[in-house]
Amino acid sequence: MFNLLLFWVCALIGINAQAQDIKSYPNKPVKIVVPFTAGSLVDVLGRAIGEELQSTLKQSFVIDNKAGASTLLAAKMVATSAPDGYTLMLPTVTTLSLGPQLMSNPGFDPLKDVTPIARLGQTNFFLVVNPNFPARSVKDWIEAVRKNPGKYSYASSGNGSPQHIFMELLKKQLGLNIIHVPYKGSNTSMVDLLGGQVDMAFIDGTLAIPHLKTNKLFALGTSMAKRTVLVPSIPPIAETVPGFDWSGWIAFAGPPNMPGPIVELLADKIRKFQATPAYGVLLDKAAMEPSEPLSPAEMAEFVKKEYKRWAPAIQNSGAVVD
Repeated sequence: MFNLLLFWVCALIGINAQAQDIKSYPNKPVKIVVPFTAGSLVDVLGRAIGEELQSTLKQSFVIDNKAGASTLLAAKMVATSAPDGYTLMLPTVTTLSLGPQLMSNPGFDPLKDVTPIARLGQTNFFLVVNPNFPARSVKDWIEAVRKNPGKYSYASSGNGSPQHIFMELLKKQLGLNIIHVPYKGSNTSMVDLLGGQVDMAFIDGTLAIPHLKTNKLFALGTSMAKRTVLVPSIPPIAETVPGFDWSGWIAFAGPPNMPGPIVELLADKIRKFQATPAYGVLLDKAAMEPSEPLSPAEMAEFVKKEYKRWAPAIQNSGAVVD
């Protein structure tokens, strides 16, 4: 009887302590882990989110850049952190859909080892060609590649990257023969793309749009089925290849088993920020597509659906990362 009473007393003390922690959250600096280098698109977005949370919650939010292992270095670090809301991260489609399915032993399960909090936006990828390429539409591009199997090459930011898988899906669906040239990141591939050493690539808006404006690259189409708000004149690839609808996305998350009230507090602050004109300016600066805000529960369901949707695409691409 005494042991049972002691158990309930300890349980009540624990619940009361947790309630006090939630009520006072945050009472010390919060770390936001960004799985990319400083200056990257995700880093820019992470710093803006951190500044907003710092302003509204009156506590420091510090960015910690941890790039590596297809973003899983950061994910594993956060997954093993205390679930108290003081270690958070910005996972991407690579973190929660691609990486864990590309590796034989990822050491991270996106369906168990994370607490989804919010979706920050989506990334539309532009299928671009060097201006010397003999096509100015997706239809003409398909015809040119089919007439010259193995002649043309495409750059990606690495094996298993969205850019790699997008192109392999098109190749498989259309029966195309294009040589894959993987690089260590999009910035390095841009040099050869602009110089004509490779003929084409899928690249995000931050890299594509400046070169489209100066006619150093030409965009044939976009990866999302809906027309981009960034350059509305560029048609979706889906207008020529029905069903082609792929995008990247960036989320906000924490370790597994975070307290619900802290999750809801952070989600609410982010949702309010997303409703401001300032957030629209931020998305435009990051060349991201606006997306409907998702609640933590909706975000968890979104992650499950995306993980399942990408599985056959990864298998069909033949991509493997070890």
